Amino acid sequence: MSHREFADYIVDLLRPLGPVAARRMFGGFGLYLDGLMFALIADDSVYLKADAGNRALFIGRGMPRFEYVRQGKPVALSYHALPADALEDADDLLALCRSAFEAALRGRKAPGNASQRS
Repeated sequence: MSHREFADYIVDLLRPLGPVAARRMFGGFGLYLDGLMFALIADDSVYLKADAGNRALFIGRGMPRFEYVRQGKPVALSYHALPADALEDADDLLALCRSAFEAALRGRKAPGNASQRS
């Protein structure tokens, strides 16, 4: 399965959430709903947006953070790996992705407030 086919497969699984779109970025894909990126796909793995509201859930599920190396140093982002078994359980998958979307909503910058970080 190609990277694009995998992204399309994930988008199809997430159809009950609404119009999810996969957009190419940095050799992978960003997953968007209502204009907000709530997940990313890298190396055929799905990573979900985390914040203070859902990070404990993700850590409790054993979902490691997304990390990459930049200039020889590891960089961790606020995204956690989707458990492989969630792809086999639609209810679990959708609940985790809803949690990630809610984190994206909480992190959205308020209009006129450029100093707020997501």
